[in-house]
Amino acid sequence: MSANSRRAAALLRDRARTNRAVHRAARAVATGTAAVASHLIAGGLEPATAHRFSGAVTRKAKSLGHAPAATASKRHKLKGRVFKTVAVALWTCAQIAAVLTVYRPKDKLAAAAFARLALAA
Repeated sequence: MSANSRRAAALLRDRARTNRAVHRAARAVATGTAAVASHLIAGGLEPATAHRFSGAVTRKAKSLGHAPAATASKRHKLKGRVFKTVAVALWTCAQIAAVLTVYRPKDKLAAAAFARLALAA
């Protein structure tokens, strides 16, 4: 396998992984409540960026006095075949839109992306 073939295969894998994440997030948000990262991915952020800033958006929401609309549990994979059940806060679109109107990260590119998300919401 040549380097060009490996590069092309990696590009297709990454594109498929991103498309799956966007589809999964859009489906989760359409049900009503979803995790912050799902709202951000469905809004158009890349999955890596959404996961990077989801904790900060959650902290901002809690500092503004918002409480999660619901909670759920999910399995988090640890080492080997071991899983741990963790609690996940689920938020509505209106709550995330209210938080995104005031949240601005220091990173200029991310701040511009969040401004676009706030306008779209």
